[in-house]
Amino acid sequence: MDTSINFLKEMFQLEDRDLRTYSPLTLAYIGDGIYDLVIRTILVKKGNCPVNQLHRRASSLVKASAQSAMMEILEPVLTEEEHSVYRRGRNAHSATMAKNATMADYRRATGFEALMGYLYLKEDYQRMLELIRLGLGEEKL
Repeated sequence: MDTSINFLKEMFQLEDRDLRTYSPLTLAYIGDGIYDLVIRTILVKKGNCPVNQLHRRASSLVKASAQSAMMEILEPVLTEEEHSVYRRGRNAHSATMAKNATMADYRRATGFEALMGYLYLKEDYQRMLELIRLGLGEEKL
């Protein structure tokens, strides 16, 4: 069985589109979901524990300030293409703002999510996971 996104594309007859045509907020939308799923998967695979503990830990890693801090680590290692996607996401004007986040953190987090969405849709899972791992640093999950 094909376990990549190709299986999903086949099941639902999804066509590839030029990723450059996606709005940065659309990329951030899918990036938010995929980053959350990666973090939840890591936490669950690390061991069975109470759900409220999992939720607290996941929430601390996916909030805007945490993603913004990750971008400080990641920005120097981004390729030109990745930096362009991040910058587009960071500069996108959203109608909403995260609770308990500064505008600067929220914008950097949106850029991070746009980058994650872009890499996911590009099917560059290895690079996406490399960046997440690097961004988390020595963080104890």
